[in-house]
Amino acid sequence: MKTILVVGIGTGSPEHLTLAAITALNRANVLFVPDKGAGKADLADIRRTIISRVVTGAPRQIGYEVPRRDAANPDYGQGVDHWHEALGEIFSQLIAEIPDNGCGAFLVWGDPGLYDSTLRILERVSVPIMVEVIPGITAIQALTAAHGITLNRIGQPVLITTGRQLGPVETDSVVMLDGRLAFRDADPDLEIFWGAFLGTPDQILISGRLGDVAEEIVAARQAARAHHGWIMDIYLLREAQ
Repeated sequence: MKTILVVGIGTGSPEHLTLAAITALNRANVLFVPDKGAGKADLADIRRTIISRVVTGAPRQIGYEVPRRDAANPDYGQGVDHWHEALGEIFSQLIAEIPDNGCGAFLVWGDPGLYDSTLRILERVSVPIMVEVIPGITAIQALTAAHGITLNRIGQPVLITTGRQLGPVETDSVVMLDGRLAFRDADPDLEIFWGAFLGTPDQILISGRLGDVAEEIVAARQAARAHHGWIMDIYLLREAQ
């Protein structure tokens, strides 16, 4: 049976890879590198840089095009299901390139268990496979480390959510995938710790009272997106102590 390694690679720095991740990448006969279009070519380049730095052999590298997913579509929920199905078919074709009883590896941004669809898509492939997951540094860890803060207060919970789901902030909240800039509607007296391109040379960090830094974050985000063609950012909102 073929083995699929789902390897968390952190948020962009080769230094984020664990020894387990490096070992896994060196087990693979084939490495799969997603192509999300010209506007996100940097993401594929970072994966290839990681491969060139830590992989000592010469496995095949196969790029594949990721279908576009339209979050603005009113049928977004149904669209996600169709998107998973489409990628399931693509993954089945990729897996066919792995030698019998060999290994293939997907390099997953951050950690495969947090806001990533690779494992869900692999459930839809049409051939029997064995899946192994190698955890990676999450954007949450990269954010708190970059700001030099702890994620949780003593004995207190933390909510992890998306911008689409952010409501009144009643507990410390980590917000990911916030293209709508939901923090602008939050209590301005909250404290925010924001970061983009975490772990890369382009890392940007802003923190402070939300009402004082919200527009600075908006401007920094817009400028970075215009420069790179894409942006990955995350933030923590909480009451000031």
